[in-house]
This record gives sequence, structure tokens and C-alpha cells, in this order.
Amino acid sequence: MKLHQLLENTSLSCENENLEICGITSDSREVKPGFLFATLDNGVTNGTQYIPLAIDAGACVILTDEKTQNISDKALFIHSENPNKDFGLMLKNFYQKQPENIAAITGTNGKTSIADFVRQMLFALGNNAASMGTLGLIKNNQAPIPFNNTTPGAMTIHKTMHDLKQDGFEYLIMETSSHGICQYRVSGVNFKVAGFTNLTQDHLDFHKTMQNYYEAKKLLFTEIMPQGGIAVLNADIPVFEDLKNACLNAGHKVISYGHTGRDIQVLREEPLNNGQNININYFGKNYDVFVPLAGDFQVMNILCALGITFALSGKKEELLPLVAQIKGAKGRLQYIGSTAKGGAVYVDYAHTPDAIENILTAMRPHTQNKLHILFGCGGDRDKTKRQIMGKIAQKLADFVYVTDDNPRTEEPETIRQEIMQGCPQALNLGDREQAIAYAIKQLEQGDVLLVAGKGHETGQYIKGKILPFNDEEVVKKYL
Repeated sequence: MKLHQLLENTSLSCENENLEICGITSDSREVKPGFLFATLDNGVTNGTQYIPLAIDAGACVILTDEKTQNISDKALFIHSENPNKDFGLMLKNFYQKQPENIAAITGTNGKTSIADFVRQMLFALGNNAASMGTLGLIKNNQAPIPFNNTTPGAMTIHKTMHDLKQDGFEYLIMETSSHGICQYRVSGVNFKVAGFTNLTQDHLDFHKTMQNYYEAKKLLFTEIMPQGGIAVLNADIPVFEDLKNACLNAGHKVISYGHTGRDIQVLREEPLNNGQNININYFGKNYDVFVPLAGDFQVMNILCALGITFALSGKKEELLPLVAQIKGAKGRLQYIGSTAKGGAVYVDYAHTPDAIENILTAMRPHTQNKLHILFGCGGDRDKTKRQIMGKIAQKLADFVYVTDDNPRTEEPETIRQEIMQGCPQALNLGDREQAIAYAIKQLEQGDVLLVAGKGHETGQYIKGKILPFNDEEVVKKYL
């Protein structure tokens, strides 16, 4: 591919635009002769230290920020004010192919479930549909192909989209994290639809303030999604009006959902043992719908999924019967089994104050006796949420077990003590497996135990090592 072809639809220009480019990468270890190498900002470094390695490996073009001076006459330097964004646009030109209908979903909670629900409905309609996010890449109803991040790097995203298109996939729903958005990992993706679930405390170790966190997510709608898209927004959240106006100013249509949603509104919820019956106003008409999932937050996820699937496919009434067939995403309020005494155990990924509150509030109507929760907080992450989560757990659950959850490089006991400041009546049980075993033994008839924080994860991060650990498997072992 010629260099000028890579630069199409960017604001970049340079000499020798007819230079032949053999490949494109941001990893200096992957550079081969004739490659373009991009230095990217990952929040820690800007990648410029790898330029000499890339040139030694044969890079003929270097994409880097405007502060870096040419350090070699062996390569052509292209200066960009935002290499991350321009690299995504170049990848779009390099890989060329993407599924025709792509949706993004962002927000603090609900992304994984919604992406999974949309994929399930599109597949049920007879389409080849894929979802990409925390669970990995799922094609139709196949087993997930894991990723390291909720939103993988730009190279992985664009290559995956190219391969999906080659394999006949016309639909893709993609989780987009705040990190992935503000680092422009999704730059160059032709999003037709973007959804926003909610905004609650998380990732403040990176964003520092809630306003920064919100602004990072808003970029998806104001800068990344091409003009003329459809925004599916939660009308119940405080930032709704600001986000709606930003979307309209960016040239997008808006579909609102929620208890106060204009287009998709939930009017009534009736909890059942196997889910719940809801009544919704769906684009001007009332419908009774059975949702095979527990909790108001799952109702909200279903409403968002309906809005996104409609915006992607153009199907409307055809979607409603499909809701009854939806299966919960792995590790998202996943029922694992019951004890001999009749106590039920669920596994959920909830790891933020809002998620803990939602999950406990959701399960209370489905709990005949006592509600138990077992959780911890990750090390080397937002410390301010630990005591908050403890307070919420003590307020909303009958029994609280505080244990370890990916302590990473921190001392596990220190993390647990910080959580315990919010729930002094809780039991402090350091070993997660033994904590789960103990909690299961306490269950009586009609009790519910929520094992929260890790969900689908298959490892425990301790002192720089990833040790095998899966909540679902451990629960099954002790049931």
C-alpha cells in the first residue's frame, strides 16, 4: 500500500507519499523492513523510546507526536498532534474491511451483558453477529476467544474487524471502556450506533475526577462515532441531558430508554422466581415482556439492548419475543446452583459501589430468607471505593464476607481492612476459596449468596503472578 493511501481521511501530509508501505504497527518488536511504526500514548509512556529499535528493524516511516525531533535519516518522520487517533485512521485504511453494522456500548456497568444480549438477538434473527469485550470475541454462539482488555488495542480491533468481514459477519457489538476511548483504540471504527448505560465511580486512579471520567466516555459520541449515528442513552442518569445535547450537536439521532425514557420506557416490574414480568412502552405501544433475569438493572440492560438492536437492524416488534430466550452473560448474576438445604449461589462481576448496590437491590425481591454477599477489592486500583463498597454491603445484605480479589502488589490484609472500615460487622476471610466454602456452609433454606467481583475471570493476581482461580468452579466444588 502507498503511503498516501494510509493518510487518506487524516489531517496528515508528508513528502514521498508514494512510498510503499509493507506493514503498520505500534509494537517495535513486530517491525519489519518497509513498515510504518507509530508511537502511542498508553497513559504511562508515549512510545518514542522505541523509535531507534523500530528503525534498526527496518521501519521506513515513523508516526510520532510533534514534540519529537527527527533522530535518523533512515526513516521518514510524520508528526501528529494525536498519534493514537491518526494511527486508528491509518489502520482503517490499511485493513479496509469492517462489518457493515457496528455498535459501541460504554458506561460504568452493564456493557458486557448488553453486548451479549444484542449479539444473541441478532443471531436469533438469523444474522452472523459477534460481540467483542470483557468476555473476549464471541462469534454467533461459539465459545469466547479471550482478550487481555475490555477494549483491546487498535491493531487487534482493526484486524479482528477485517477477519469478521472476511468470514461473513455483518454485525458487531463492541464494549468500549473509558481507557479505550480516550486512548483512541477505537479510532477509525465505523460505529453506526453507540449506547451509554450509566456513570458511577470507577477508574479514578486513572481519570482522577468523575468529570474527566465522563468526558472520556463522551468522546465516543462527540468525536469517534461518525456523524449521522444513533445514540441509545439512559434517560435516568444525571448526565443524560448534557449527553443528549452533545449527541444532537454532533449530528446524531437519540433513542432514550429507562424509567423516564421517551422511546423505550419500563412501566411495571413483577419479580418472579425465574425472572420477571415487565410492561414497557416501546416506541409508542405497550407490551408485556417476560425477562428471564433478575433485577431492575437487568431490565435496564434489556431496554438498552433493544434500542441498540433496533438501531442496528431496523427490526422492532420482532425483537420482543426474543427477550424471553436471552441467557445471562457468563459471570453476570449467573446462577451456579443450590445447597442441599436450599440456599442459592450466584456469581457476579460487580466490583464498583454502584454495581454492588444494584446487585444486592436486585436480588432482595428474589430472596425468601437471608441475603449474603462475599466480595473484595482489587489492589493497585481506586482505593476510595473500598470503604464505600463496605458500607453498601453492610446496609443492603444480611451477612457480609470480605475476602481477597486480585490484590496485585498490595498487601491483601490492608485492602480488606480498608473495606472493613465500611462494614465492621462483616467477617474478614482472607483466602478466597476458603471464604467461599465457609459462606456456602452458612446458607439456609431460601438464602441467597452473591459471590461478587470476579465474575468470568479465571485468574487471581497476587504479587505479580496470575494464579488459576474461577469463582464458578470453586462454588461448584463446595456446593
